[in-house]
Amino acid sequence: MQKPIDLYVWPTPNGFKISIFLEETGTPYNVIPIDIGKGEQFTPEFLKLSPNNRMPAIVDHEPAGGGDPISVFESGAILCYLGEKTGRFFPQELRAKYKVLEWLFWQMAGVGPMFGQFGHFTRYAPEKIPYAIERYTKEALRLVKVLDTQLHQSEFVAGEYSIADMAIFPWLRYPALRDQIAHFKHVVRWLDALEARPAVRRGLDLLKDKRNPAPLTQEQRDNLFGNKQFAR
Repeated sequence: MQKPIDLYVWPTPNGFKISIFLEETGTPYNVIPIDIGKGEQFTPEFLKLSPNNRMPAIVDHEPAGGGDPISVFESGAILCYLGEKTGRFFPQELRAKYKVLEWLFWQMAGVGPMFGQFGHFTRYAPEKIPYAIERYTKEALRLVKVLDTQLHQSEFVAGEYSIADMAIFPWLRYPALRDQIAHFKHVVRWLDALEARPAVRRGLDLLKDKRNPAPLTQEQRDNLFGNKQFAR
């Protein structure tokens, strides 16, 4: 019997990437919650797995070829690792592989950071800064337009359904942006198609009982955005 993958995670877009992949492939996994509001990402045990004090991270107790367990941090690296391990959703033919990697890196370098700043300044910032809100809203919409142009050419981002779709999709579910992207018909079609996939819905159920829509406490702010980031 295959040993489960240990998934160290919290219900965020980066966490959903991995739970969606594991559900799509039927890979057994154990969920190990890392409550980032409580600062659990700073524990010595977790920092051994993820020195950047960010989740998700995984531990594979049965890596290909055998040997000791392997830990992987950074969601993009985890998706590549799992894609190669399972032989699913990450083609190894040269051209197809690098098409997927182009869009995976686009998400990691563009969508994640820019949408993260959009979410921070529209939802979490203690004061509303009009310039920051405008800056990151415009950049988020620019990226959506890039994606819409690509999806006009193919059903999924890199041709076939892949880890690139799984990486991008959770970030585009911002309720605050949904009305603003309604005119990007190819993105909306793609979002609806992924939302309808049973494995995606199961992946989005990750730690659903742990989600807290209430305003952040000062402790949570310190752990997420404050000086705790520099403590060791």
